[in-house]
Amino acid sequence: MELSEVIDVLNYSIPSIITGGVAYFFFLNYTKTEEKKLKLSILKENQKQALPIKLQAYERMTLFLERINPSKLVVRVASVNNDKDAYVQSLISTIEQEFEHNTAQQIYVSEACWSVIVAAKNATIHLITNAAKNKANSNVQELRAFILKQVIDTPSPTTSALVFIKNEVANFI
Repeated sequence: MELSEVIDVLNYSIPSIITGGVAYFFFLNYTKTEEKKLKLSILKENQKQALPIKLQAYERMTLFLERINPSKLVVRVASVNNDKDAYVQSLISTIEQEFEHNTAQQIYVSEACWSVIVAAKNATIHLITNAAKNKANSNVQELRAFILKQVIDTPSPTTSALVFIKNEVANFI
């Protein structure tokens, strides 16, 4: 093969190699862009589907906090007999059952929100046990009246948790 034939082959092959390389890089860039668009659309669709589930979790936790609010709890949970200690155990048991029923909701709420909810539950139990330790409350009726008076005088632990939930939901709606 002579030099002129090699030059002719190179004259034909170099432009086609350059054209092929440019086409390859354009195609590579195009597929990356399309992949990003697809991932973004999937993410948007997942968020669209997840929002109702998250809102439902916040609704359930709001209902939980309303149900363990001491003023509503002592009205809803009746005493079978006039035994103060049994009534306190019944109140605490009701709170714990409500909490266990809603434990799975922690997947959908933020870590900070879940911590506030757990703190409100524990503070409510603490409020009830402290009220029971008060010597002035010798029976169930006095205990209920004391708890109701305490909640009227100072906000219940669930109130701040409800405010936290409302603010958090307002941030992502």
